[in-house]
Amino acid sequence: MSSLTRITLAAASWLLPALALAAPPLAYPETPKGTVVDDYFGTPVADPYRWLEDVDAPDTLKWVKAQQALTNPYLQQLPEQAPFKQRLTELWNYERRSLPRFAGANRFFTQNDGLQNQPVLWVQTGQGKAKVLLDPNPLSADGATALTAWEPSPNGRLVAYALAEAGSDWEVVRFRDVATGKDLPDTLTRVKFSGLSWHQSGQVLAYSRYPEPAAGAQGTFEKLGGHSLYTHRLGTPQAEDVLIAQPEDRSWFVNGEFTDDGRYLLTSTVRGTDDDNRLGVHRVDAQGARVADAPPLVIGADFAASYQPVGSVGDTLLLLTTDAAPKKRLIAVNTQKPAREHWQELIPQTEDVLTGVVHAGNTLLAHTLHDVASRLTRYNLKGKKLSAVSLPGLGDASSVSGKPGQRAAYFAFHSFAAPGVIYRLDTQSGKVVKDWSPKLGFNPADYTTEQVFYPSKDGTRVPMFISYKKGLKQDGKSRTLLYGYGGFNISLPPAFSVQNLVWMEQGGIYAQANLRGGGEYGEAWHKAGTKAQKQNVFDDFIAAGEYLIAQQYTAAKHLGIYGRSNGGLLVGAVINQRPELFAAGVPGVGVMDMLRFHQFTVGAAWRDDYGSSETAEGFGYLYPYSPVHNVKTGVAYPATLTITADHDDRVVPGHSFKYAAAMQAANAGNPRPQLIRIEERGGHGAGKPTAKKIEEVADVLAFLAHHTR
Repeated sequence: MSSLTRITLAAASWLLPALALAAPPLAYPETPKGTVVDDYFGTPVADPYRWLEDVDAPDTLKWVKAQQALTNPYLQQLPEQAPFKQRLTELWNYERRSLPRFAGANRFFTQNDGLQNQPVLWVQTGQGKAKVLLDPNPLSADGATALTAWEPSPNGRLVAYALAEAGSDWEVVRFRDVATGKDLPDTLTRVKFSGLSWHQSGQVLAYSRYPEPAAGAQGTFEKLGGHSLYTHRLGTPQAEDVLIAQPEDRSWFVNGEFTDDGRYLLTSTVRGTDDDNRLGVHRVDAQGARVADAPPLVIGADFAASYQPVGSVGDTLLLLTTDAAPKKRLIAVNTQKPAREHWQELIPQTEDVLTGVVHAGNTLLAHTLHDVASRLTRYNLKGKKLSAVSLPGLGDASSVSGKPGQRAAYFAFHSFAAPGVIYRLDTQSGKVVKDWSPKLGFNPADYTTEQVFYPSKDGTRVPMFISYKKGLKQDGKSRTLLYGYGGFNISLPPAFSVQNLVWMEQGGIYAQANLRGGGEYGEAWHKAGTKAQKQNVFDDFIAAGEYLIAQQYTAAKHLGIYGRSNGGLLVGAVINQRPELFAAGVPGVGVMDMLRFHQFTVGAAWRDDYGSSETAEGFGYLYPYSPVHNVKTGVAYPATLTITADHDDRVVPGHSFKYAAAMQAANAGNPRPQLIRIEERGGHGAGKPTAKKIEEVADVLAFLAHHTR
């Protein structure tokens, strides 16, 4: 139990008769209840809204339109909505640029001039003027065609690029000639969850795809299986692509990359979302073809650790690994002497998590997290520490680019109040200079960020960033937005967001809790928030809210919570568990049905983090917190705005549909609204047009602000 004062259910005014709110209850659309009851190891579990899983059925589409007819006007009439949308539009209108990539004589980068729906790919030859190479914005009327991946060939003459439509994870890969700006005839389809890696010859590309589905089975929400790695040779049809690796289990994933010198094709097979992998090392010839008489070397066949390729020096591979190092270390493995006793440790494990290493010039640039904030350090190729790289302050510098043959490396640095500035690093001297920075319509110096540490329910020390405009009075009256994720080994660094800036500009506090389940402190921190330990994540988030109240940053009536995807699950679970602690919640594109998530699209992969109701043990710990199954009648839940999109093929919208239906049925007499916002031609989030982002964020901030007054 936390040492902080807890608000107990017995003492809280959480029963409906005790509420005294002015707004009348909303009249929700009718949502018929079905009679489906499943038996889980002797426990009957009703699933009355199973029919909403069929998102294209006429009855579901009718329900969606009815929900939109309620929610959209409600959000539009909120007095906070228009001012937020106006200010978001003003502040979003700043240039954003990616890190540059160099190939041949060309420098490539993407840039958004401010309010463009999608970033544009540019190319600059030598010291000449940069020109547009690919602009996805004219490709669709609503700007929903996104450039999701791109990779220049080693000589810089071609670019392989991927496009996705309406937020889908499905991609189509094409090839553009840099000199002419025209596409080659080659087109790759059925591509999903794939990297793009060129062989040194510039004629062969490694990529991953799914097989063609059975007749009638293909669709947005198709259940996936059979992810495989291929190589494509330019000028040949996709049907002739060479199969390199196909995992024995159809639910696994495989990706591949060529080494920079073109000698090897490295394949990485994972069983789900867990980082532990099997690394295959395939010899290839000068044309990028696999050497038939050389069987691949396999590292980590037992999936007991992760082995992430960093680069190669001759026959020696540089691998970032969790082998004997839960916070990761860098090792060198000679392909001619691959036995474990010949491995060499270049960068040892430390107290800080080693999240990435880039081989740039003749140096290794190591990125570590020290209490979630970035640190960059230079090493030589033998692992000798050269110097720490000077960073502007507390922030995120995890994006680093560089190549072995290029003296300059680049990294982006940003913080809660300052968007990405690109710096150029001389890998030999360690000197850092600013390469590019955006022009801003606000002053980052007006804001401050502090990092605090608070005890969770079991006493675990959890970090949290608290950011706000300078001059804020810590009197418990500030509207506060608490954000979290807590899953899949993903860390939440102190990163910039226009959404958070606008919230702070209007006097609000933005708090970001770094919960267990994430990657902030290595594999032990991650595992402590998975499967049977998932409740730790919810306890950490609840304790964050209690801390903010106890320290008088805010009060329960001013506290709103927000999370997306796994963070949407987080918000749904804690709303159910501690409804009196929060005034409003926004679960975005969340995994809300923990008993059936593995049945849809790529959901089976999440069993690494969640476990599964397919086993008695998994059902035993999933059922007690599954948001859909733990909504209770008679509880005064916070104002809740569930968010999803009709083309989300990662976390299918049926999750949110069922949760919103359950919340509305249980809250018929609750004056706090239970609404669902359903985006049309939208997906899980990646590739969303700027205009749609602004509309969604304005709705979210207006809803949270209105219900945390």
